[in-house]
Amino acid sequence: MAAPRALRPFAHREYRVLITALAISIFGSGMWAVAMVYQVIQLGGGPVELSLVATAAAVGLVAFVLAGGIAADRVPQRLLIIAVEGANLAVIGTVSLLSMTGLLQLWHLTAGAFVLGVGAAFFFPAYSAILPRILPAEDLLAANGMEGTMRPILQQAAGPAVAGVLVASLSPPWAVTGVSLCHLTAFIVLNLLGRHTLDAPANGAAGGGSRGSGSPRGSGAVRSFLHDLREGVSYTIRTPWLLWTLIWACLSVLFIIGPIEVLMPFVVRDQLHGDSRMFGFLLAVMGVGGAVASLATASFKLPRRYLTVMLASWGLGSLPLAAVGIMDNFWVLAAALFIFGATGSVGMVIWGTLLQRRVPPHLLGRISSLDFFVSLALMPVSMALSGPAAQVVPIWLIFLAAGVVCPLMSVVALFAAHMLRDEIEHPLDAEPTAEPTAGAAPAEEAAAGEEALAGEEALAGEEALAGEVEADGSADADGVRGH
Repeated sequence: MAAPRALRPFAHREYRVLITALAISIFGSGMWAVAMVYQVIQLGGGPVELSLVATAAAVGLVAFVLAGGIAADRVPQRLLIIAVEGANLAVIGTVSLLSMTGLLQLWHLTAGAFVLGVGAAFFFPAYSAILPRILPAEDLLAANGMEGTMRPILQQAAGPAVAGVLVASLSPPWAVTGVSLCHLTAFIVLNLLGRHTLDAPANGAAGGGSRGSGSPRGSGAVRSFLHDLREGVSYTIRTPWLLWTLIWACLSVLFIIGPIEVLMPFVVRDQLHGDSRMFGFLLAVMGVGGAVASLATASFKLPRRYLTVMLASWGLGSLPLAAVGIMDNFWVLAAALFIFGATGSVGMVIWGTLLQRRVPPHLLGRISSLDFFVSLALMPVSMALSGPAAQVVPIWLIFLAAGVVCPLMSVVALFAAHMLRDEIEHPLDAEPTAEPTAGAAPAEEAAAGEEALAGEEALAGEEALAGEVEADGSADADGVRGH
């Protein structure tokens, strides 16, 4: 009997190891989200100090995410993922020790948050690029849906809830110690990833490089940082659905991330008269909404109108945020966050699969990093402005702006990029026609699935990209600076 669509990726051993370690790590990240907030408060901090720590993490992510994407295309992704988890363990372990001994200061948290942001900058592109190497194309939606299911449950629900209980029952240092144990376990599990299948990038970075043969340099030469970056940026600018989605994401981050990350704990305290347990539970409700929606999305094919569904989910799902600043009822606020979490996850599962299916494989790490960079470029600004803005204007006005601007921008992006026509001309809802052989390795299965689904489109994109980068490299660089 065939396994349910959402569970198909678990047939592959490398995926089982990777997703197990990821689950443990994101549970720890969820605990850190709450432990860090109340650790700052225990040190006497308020919205401004919390903005400082949150901004440090955002700066680390944005400053290094382009380098992380190039690294994901040029060096072993397995080693990148393990190194990032080791760095997370070192940072959280140090903060835990300082906190337990009473030596922790605000600048320690700020520096640690910066390093965690840098680690995320290298992890996300490597994770996005490694999935198509260990899974066939028809299982990518299910894999992204499984991550989208686990991330809300563990990072937004279980992790924050456990940390909230630890903070309320014991103290913030104990919650931080719990986070360090999670990263230690994840680090051990990640070392079980098979070396023979994952050490060499599948994009031509090392060795023969059939996928990267379109590069104007020799197959064995090391391309420069600027050349690799220009190649990814050129593809993004010439791809309207990608460019306009990133423009929308950039503005949505500016209006949404700061209020949720920095101001929501004070909405709970001042409007609902709640404590850390209530804050953690509200994050859990948002996580449950995301988990349910991700699992549902993973259980079906990609919708035929996948771009429309993606932007509609993100845009309409932001509307409830408009009223967060005036809500004084716990269940109403919980319902608003449930809707926001559910619709956000639907869009994210489709988006991750869309990148893996329509972006040429040898560019996937760089496009993923550009996705994070452009999407999160204004995150430090949002974090830094939220606290001071709340001292000048009412919190309800800040949330109102977030809930109104994002839906309007989703409509603009949909029509500016002609997405209604694009999604019909490039359907992704068909199953692959090629069947992998019984003895095929995971990487070979992934290549077979990719070629069966979008081989001609990807190869055409690579050939056109190589020609344009060779002839118009300097013009592309000037265009990027202007954009």
